[in-house]
Amino acid sequence: MDFNLIIIGAGPGGYEMAADAAAAGLTVAIVERDYLGGTCLNRGCIPTKALCRNAEVVNMLRESEQWGVKVDGMTVDYSVAHARKEQVVEQLRDGIAMLMQQPGITVINGEAAFADKNTIVVDGKQYTADNIVIATGSAPRGLPIEGADYALTSDDVLAWDTLPKTLCIVGGGVIGMEFAAVFSSFGVEVSVIEFCKEILPPFDRDVAKRLKTVLSKRGVNIATSAAVNAIRKTDDNQFEICYDQKGKAKSVVADKVLMSVGRKPVLPEGLEQVGVTVSRRGIEVDDNMLTNIPGIYAIGDVNGRCMLAHAASAQGARALSHILGRTDNINLDVVPAAVFTVPELAMVGLTEEQCTDKGIDVTVKKAFFRSNGKAVSMGETDGLIKMIVDNATRQIVGCHICGPHAADLIQEVVTAINAGQTVDLLATAIHGHPTLSEVVMATARQF
Repeated sequence: MDFNLIIIGAGPGGYEMAADAAAAGLTVAIVERDYLGGTCLNRGCIPTKALCRNAEVVNMLRESEQWGVKVDGMTVDYSVAHARKEQVVEQLRDGIAMLMQQPGITVINGEAAFADKNTIVVDGKQYTADNIVIATGSAPRGLPIEGADYALTSDDVLAWDTLPKTLCIVGGGVIGMEFAAVFSSFGVEVSVIEFCKEILPPFDRDVAKRLKTVLSKRGVNIATSAAVNAIRKTDDNQFEICYDQKGKAKSVVADKVLMSVGRKPVLPEGLEQVGVTVSRRGIEVDDNMLTNIPGIYAIGDVNGRCMLAHAASAQGARALSHILGRTDNINLDVVPAAVFTVPELAMVGLTEEQCTDKGIDVTVKKAFFRSNGKAVSMGETDGLIKMIVDNATRQIVGCHICGPHAADLIQEVVTAINAGQTVDLLATAIHGHPTLSEVVMATARQF
């Protein structure tokens, strides 16, 4: 069968691109070997956020006396949280299925392999198109250590409907810290072992340290500057996780081990024969997401540029613009990131350390949620906003938030940076009162 466009992978980048391409008049085939929605919907962003919300409610009930409400004999049934998570995923999956029913889109179930640069094969059938987009995403990466097979992946733990008493998480990145926050809220004794000097290495150290302090107070044991070298099964069917920390050999014992040390691209078969260039990071692409082979594009995690669902969607929009021969105003260099712990973390742009490394002359200012009326009334005063401004241009080059609804608050700054506006825009714009966004304004007014 012939199409204008074939998309391999129905994650956020793939299915949104398919819908936009069909709306533009193209005939589109979208191939998915698993469920519509990809990792994000089925084993990533959405199910973890559903659990994060459950954990937030549990924390609120435990701390309810500050609102004059006393909860006696509270029990937490994780199986209910698991069932709700599954319901959320199914509801959203059904929504994508309806979206894919629009005219011009053909959904093909199965695993695609390249036959040549314009042809793929799925279950023995050939499909051709002028343009093929690879949107196959990524899979959990492991460490090459003794006993690595004993460790579970994020896919495994999301399938749990009951929880272990103790859990060790190897890796203190976004995925690891979200699971640490969720499972500790449900009563699991959680340990985190992170190789870098601080958890959440891509984030600014100030906000990462703030989150570390909060989670430590809630009972999460966090070891940084620690290199795991072995996982061994004990006689009583637990696991000993051995690691080196600042020259000392240490270990922790847990019922289960989660390996959360990053992700690797999932590559469709036949790429090598077609001649697509692949590096250690992923499929190499230019700024239009075009590979070295004309007509073949790669978007999302598979190209390794930015492993975030919204980045995949934006890259898909850019690739479609190139296919249609039109221009767009998408700035792929300004991409927010968030961690849905309690409190939340969010960031956009450079960290203070990166500015120093790049030799950028900046001024850094902070404002705290404890001085904000809305945060005080919510009982969520732990956190801060850190803003970094280029002294030469007064443009914001970075913003880092630890606090309530950080993932929503960061978008105001993203828009300002994307528009090339100075910090004065945020400082002088009237913000509603009482709102959490006033902390953004309070930070900007200090420059």
